[in-house]
Amino acid sequence: MSHGHDSEQVGHIVPLWLLFGVFFALIILTALTVWTATQIDLGAFNIWLALVIAGVKATLVALFFMHLIWDKPYNGLVLAFSFMFVILFLGISLMDTAENMPDMYEGPAPAVATE
Repeated sequence: MSHGHDSEQVGHIVPLWLLFGVFFALIILTALTVWTATQIDLGAFNIWLALVIAGVKATLVALFFMHLIWDKPYNGLVLAFSFMFVILFLGISLMDTAENMPDMYEGPAPAVATE
């Protein structure tokens, strides 16, 4: 049963320069996440910045490494809106936690007890 695809074709041939470009973009975004978490204090905006960077990284992985960019454009649009919803949901949930328990954590990250 054929679905309009060539039966000999296994998948998309992706040039190595594109894969390495996405890989280095992910490395740079990871470094940016670490740098903003340790060096920049934006207050309540820190969590939003981290979530947006994570959403961009997840979108890059899904589009290029899972070959979604070569699929129907509707699927990529659904993916992007899904990631935006998750970012919004997590951001609002974490903001609510910060409002209800302001002294739960001091500073940008939980302190680690050393003995």
